Amino acid sequence: MPFHLIAQFFEKIFYELYQSIYLFLGGSLDDGVINWAERGFAFLEIAIKCIILLMVVGFFYWLFVYFVKHLKNNLHLSHRQVWIVRAILRYAWVVISILAVMTQINTQTATITATAKGATWAGFYYILWANSGQILASILKHYELNASIEQLLKNLVSVIIMVLALATILAQFGFDIVSLVAGLGIVGLAVGFAAQSTLANFIAGITILVEQSFQVGDWIRINNQEGRVVKISLRATQILDRDNIIIIIPNSTMSSSQVTNLTSKKMIRFDVKIKIALTADVDIARQAILKSLSKDEVILKHPAPLVTIGEVGEYAIYLVVRFWVAPLSVARIPIIKEQITEKIKNTLQNVGIEIPYPYMNVQFHDELKHKESVIIPSNNTGN
Repeated sequence: MPFHLIAQFFEKIFYELYQSIYLFLGGSLDDGVINWAERGFAFLEIAIKCIILLMVVGFFYWLFVYFVKHLKNNLHLSHRQVWIVRAILRYAWVVISILAVMTQINTQTATITATAKGATWAGFYYILWANSGQILASILKHYELNASIEQLLKNLVSVIIMVLALATILAQFGFDIVSLVAGLGIVGLAVGFAAQSTLANFIAGITILVEQSFQVGDWIRINNQEGRVVKISLRATQILDRDNIIIIIPNSTMSSSQVTNLTSKKMIRFDVKIKIALTADVDIARQAILKSLSKDEVILKHPAPLVTIGEVGEYAIYLVVRFWVAPLSVARIPIIKEQITEKIKNTLQNVGIEIPYPYMNVQFHDELKHKESVIIPSNNTGN
């Protein structure tokens, strides 16, 4: 391509850009002449008028702020009330300044009117949104709802206020809100089909928060996993297990599975099994075990621990030691049961109670008719 054609191409682009800037500044190309001097004076005149109007509006804003600042003691206004008044004045100053500038740049009257109405509605919805949390909290405090439910309701109210504000402001500029809402409904339906699992978790999360079958801080068991609930969101529930590992379970799984809440009551019972010899005195063993457990601060005194015979086996008596602990001790229950088992073993040995082990007594005769007996430990750990 020849160089002069390339030069003509770029020259045409720059000239059209040059005309566009001139037209943007309010010029006219009806006579085919671009008069930058005339356009510059006109632009300077508009700028001076805008500056004067902004100074007048700013002066009144400063005057009102001055009165509020110096009369707050006489009017007994709190710090929050003063902040609200100043925020309203600041918002009105910005809106009036924008409208003043729009009147000087040949903006259509309908557009200025729509902007004024839209700004008024925006201010109203902003005040409503800013105070919605406090208003909702004062209403919900009489119902003793879960903190997660209160936060969910606050979020839903905030979303509703934002949607209403957007629809009202767009309506001032002539947008068809009905068609817009219908379009959003179709889009929402399509998104719903594409994200069915997410919606299922969302609905399950709301159900969990409303039913309150378990709350943050409870120790639960689900699908052979145990942990303390640390967070319930609208998508998943997080539990912290004994290994300090966070387990994230989708809410749909939580709602469709069997969940055991171990700390829903003020106490919970556990048990350990102990073996003693068939010839041992059960009453002596029971009293020794109960005396040992009475010194343990973790085990509750009421209800008192209980020692019963669970089974009489082939070589041992199986004692079941039942005890109660507070919900705060549930996280440490494996260690507690190990410590109790060790303490009971030492206690039984101190009082002379034998802890048996399985064995076989084998008898045989040699050629000299001499009888011998050999005890062989058995690997069988059953009865």
